[in-house]
Amino acid sequence: MHSFGHRDGEIIVVDNNSTDRTSQIASEFGAAVVFEPVNQISRARNAGAKKAQGKYFIFLDADTFLSAGLLKETLNLLDSGKIVGGGTIVDDSQVSIAREKFLIRLWNFISRFRKLAAGLYLFCLADAWRGVGGFDESVYIAEELIFSKQLKKWGLKRKMKFIIMDIPIQTSWRKFQWFDYKTLVASLAFGWFFKKNKAKCHVWYERKEVRK
Repeated sequence: MHSFGHRDGEIIVVDNNSTDRTSQIASEFGAAVVFEPVNQISRARNAGAKKAQGKYFIFLDADTFLSAGLLKETLNLLDSGKIVGGGTIVDDSQVSIAREKFLIRLWNFISRFRKLAAGLYLFCLADAWRGVGGFDESVYIAEELIFSKQLKKWGLKRKMKFIIMDIPIQTSWRKFQWFDYKTLVASLAFGWFFKKNKAKCHVWYERKEVRK
């Protein structure tokens, strides 16, 4: 257990076939490490959730920074009893290229308008995760979009809301270095239609050398 201000919580790191010292470093810092042998985002998320014992779940990508302010507001929302889950907007301040910044801002608009959480930061009630059956393991991408929709339906029946906050969260944007812009745009635009075909979801699973 770890102390977060006036409350305790768990930090669970899912090792989904990492090739670096992820597991060792996480263990050294006191995190519980879960190994998921099948390289699939939804399975990794579910593996961590199955290990968790708390009443709230926060799913955070490994290359994403969770600020104390965002964590505090997330817990306040969940404590209210009116929120089933949600996410937050993505920080574009570390991106300088206009067309890349446009993609981030476009996503933030869609996220707010459609009430869909980005996979890099998603939170919910543990009971809601169980109630909807966790993340859909039949897909290789877009699991967070499907999960967002399921949470909204689960919450609506209980008069609870799914919310997108306006506290920007920072992430690495390494995919802008790994893949060319056209590849990224095509993957984002048409990804929903091939979400069950892992070979066509390579942008989410493949690592590239940094382009010069």
